[in-house]
Amino acid sequence: MPAINLFKHALAAKQPQIGIWSTLPYPYISELLAGAGFDWIMLDTEHAPSDPVLMLQQLQAVQAERDKPTSAVVRPPWNDSVLIKQYLDIGAQTLLLPFVQNRAEAEAAVAATRYPPGGIRGMGGTMRASRFGRDTGYVAQAERELCVLVQVETAEALEQLEDIANVDGVDGVFIGPGDLSASMGVAGQVNHPTVRAAIDAAIRRILACGKAPGILMLDEPRARECLNLGALFVAVATDQVLLRKAADDVAARFKSASVSGAPVNAAAKAPATY
Repeated sequence: MPAINLFKHALAAKQPQIGIWSTLPYPYISELLAGAGFDWIMLDTEHAPSDPVLMLQQLQAVQAERDKPTSAVVRPPWNDSVLIKQYLDIGAQTLLLPFVQNRAEAEAAVAATRYPPGGIRGMGGTMRASRFGRDTGYVAQAERELCVLVQVETAEALEQLEDIANVDGVDGVFIGPGDLSASMGVAGQVNHPTVRAAIDAAIRRILACGKAPGILMLDEPRARECLNLGALFVAVATDQVLLRKAADDVAARFKSASVSGAPVNAAAKAPATY
């Protein structure tokens, strides 16, 4: 039988899940992040130079972590049935499908994850998801452990939010704050009052439909606000930003000390431990 999808069951039980967003598509990084203690890790291919072959290695790396297991969520580059089939076949159990604008597109996302007659997913008898065919019950039971998340990221999509969220088989709705801000004429201003109000209302509306709301929010106080409003899967950091900020901070600290002639601080002089 398919592995239990802890993330899906946690959302169904309304247990908030804290995640990290990964756009550095390398299995070594995926394994490192998987041991940090987050409930879930987003493995992105929409805005990352990745493909199903590389994603397979990332999934294997995440699943290798035993002490602090984290659930992998895979975002294909598009809500496309062929891509969805590929990511499911290599073992992804939770998918986030981007740019879902209406009920028909949400229904298409769900159908792509279901075998006929309930959907259009193609049959692959010896793929990794079924343990290369050793799990003879996979086809009959896969749907039970698959989690479908759809991404609503425009003002137009918010107008269709209830129609999207109420599609049978949609487990959660992710609010894309960056693209939403752009569609509302304030690109990049995710804390703009108009955007904040739309996000707050969307979280409440998704909950009212009985589905799990999700969001990526790097501003910690705002992330906590979203959790308090009822958001159930919230990514609070991204690997690229963490690395960039840490690198920039260290470089700036040493460069400023070099220019001023002042000694570097004790923290900077401390020996590195790995």
